[in-house]
Amino acid sequence: MTTLSAGSAAGGGLDPSESTRVMLAGTDRRRRVTDRMMTGLVYVAFGLALVPLISVSWTVIANGIERLTPYFLTVSMRGVFGGMDSGGIYHAIIGTLLITGLAAIISVPIGLLTAIYIAEYGRGRLARAVTFFVDVMTGIPSIVAGLFAYALFAVVFGPGVRFGVVGAVALSVLMIPVVVRSCEEMLRLVPNELREAAYALGVPKYLTIIKVVLRTAIAGLGTGIMLAVARVIGETAPLLITVGVIDSINFNVFQGRMMTLPVYVYRQYSQGLVPCNDPAAICIPTINYDRAWAAALTLILIVMLLNLAGRLITRLFAPKALR
Repeated sequence: MTTLSAGSAAGGGLDPSESTRVMLAGTDRRRRVTDRMMTGLVYVAFGLALVPLISVSWTVIANGIERLTPYFLTVSMRGVFGGMDSGGIYHAIIGTLLITGLAAIISVPIGLLTAIYIAEYGRGRLARAVTFFVDVMTGIPSIVAGLFAYALFAVVFGPGVRFGVVGAVALSVLMIPVVVRSCEEMLRLVPNELREAAYALGVPKYLTIIKVVLRTAIAGLGTGIMLAVARVIGETAPLLITVGVIDSINFNVFQGRMMTLPVYVYRQYSQGLVPCNDPAAICIPTINYDRAWAAALTLILIVMLLNLAGRLITRLFAPKALR
């Protein structure tokens, strides 16, 4: 085994950078074995992380692709009962998009401004208190968020209140800390040299944040916001409490119950097999499970589309050097 050190290389007339390069390219067998072993462990860990992802994706596609038809996406469950080969998820798609969109409208400004305060202005006890409460909110169970939103609106509208805004508030409780944490990390990655250069030119701090910091970090901010949306769009427990279930289409988030895709999947799966006692009637015993798998596949596709849209938007608005 031959080991070259910086001192010996320098003694041979090499400059420090050249000696370091020679040392790193040397034939140290122990370092080479360790490097290969760690590389192998990284590949194995990456493969293990892909196993559940591939398994879930394959299972959902295999069970849900057959019923995922244009008819299934464009009709509701109104008037559908038993083992009828009909019914769809149009009302659940509308409810999911409206409630999640309203939750994003509530959460993104609050979360982004809080992240800007912590990263750019936060000093002293107030900043530490805000950071502490954000950490606490990150660990709140989703069912507790649903109970909080229900109790908040029940004070004003009375017991039994259920409509879309209540669900959006419940989802925003879960979404805000994710937005704060992800955006704060992205803002802290912006080099201080950019801020100092703007200050040297006499640019005020708030303009530096708007014109330099946010524009530099916009790709990361968009990714963080989309991760927060993906985090809450599949929540079931808070929406069961605050929004309820319905088989009809409802476009009004301020009145009446609404159906969402996670609740639809839960309801169809909980109904189980359908008894088909009349051989003359068209009846599918597994129709509820089939609808649940197709709705789950639709939910995954919606999340993928939202992620692609978020990446496209951040790419369009990012500085040219970062595209």
